[in-house]
Amino acid sequence: MGKPIRNTSVNSSDSMQQLLDIMTQLRNPQGGCPWDLKQNFRSILPHTLEEAYEVADAIESDDRVQLRDELGDLLFQVVFYCQLAREEGSFEFADVAQAMSDKLIRRHPHVFGDLQGETGMDAEQVLERWESIKQDERDAKQQHSVLDDVPNALPALQRSAKLQKRAANVGFDWPNATPVLANMAEELEEVQQAFASGDKEHTLEELGDLMFACVNMARHLKQDPEQVMRAANAKFERRFRFLETQLLDAGEQLENVSLERMDAGWHAAKAAGL
Repeated sequence: MGKPIRNTSVNSSDSMQQLLDIMTQLRNPQGGCPWDLKQNFRSILPHTLEEAYEVADAIESDDRVQLRDELGDLLFQVVFYCQLAREEGSFEFADVAQAMSDKLIRRHPHVFGDLQGETGMDAEQVLERWESIKQDERDAKQQHSVLDDVPNALPALQRSAKLQKRAANVGFDWPNATPVLANMAEELEEVQQAFASGDKEHTLEELGDLMFACVNMARHLKQDPEQVMRAANAKFERRFRFLETQLLDAGEQLENVSLERMDAGWHAAKAAGL
């Protein structure tokens, strides 16, 4: 685990301005970086997504040094977009920061606004008020659906949860997790029936419905389905690496052993608490 990092000698505003100045120079046609000069909004988007996931990895590994560095990489992505926007005259970093400040103040009336000092609110009530204010903002933009502006670029599990949450905010939801569990069983049966029919396209459609129901279950358990899936991936990796090590220690090659032998190693990993 990395140690917490604190450097009170660093002036945040000076450091931020230095980063903005560095970005300006990287994009300077006179003496700038050839790679940075070639980039545009779309070309750096994959890097932004990658950096966001690296932040998640640093948090999950509980490494504060790595987290500091990965947050810096993600911040640089924001600065890059702001520089591109500044060059085309649409906005700059200060506009982004001000818009975020305005939004936070507007969405926290219990802290900054008319409801300042209101007592007795818990986190769930604060979240409900946040969603209500967001809906008011969508209404002001004359959006036609509560599902408007859920980004298509989100990971599919995360987007499913957001779509479900939007629908739930207007009452389209089960009251608790029990009927969701029944729905999962129903969807699994439909997958089995479609598979038995030999219709691959229908099977995939029903499989998608089952996965959507699983996301709904995670949401009702107040868990992020993306994090639930990441945890499942990590568990699979731990167990598979365990059986790999077992086989190697026994002088066996993974590709040369039977599925039954690998399955025994898998169950040994489960028995070891992995």
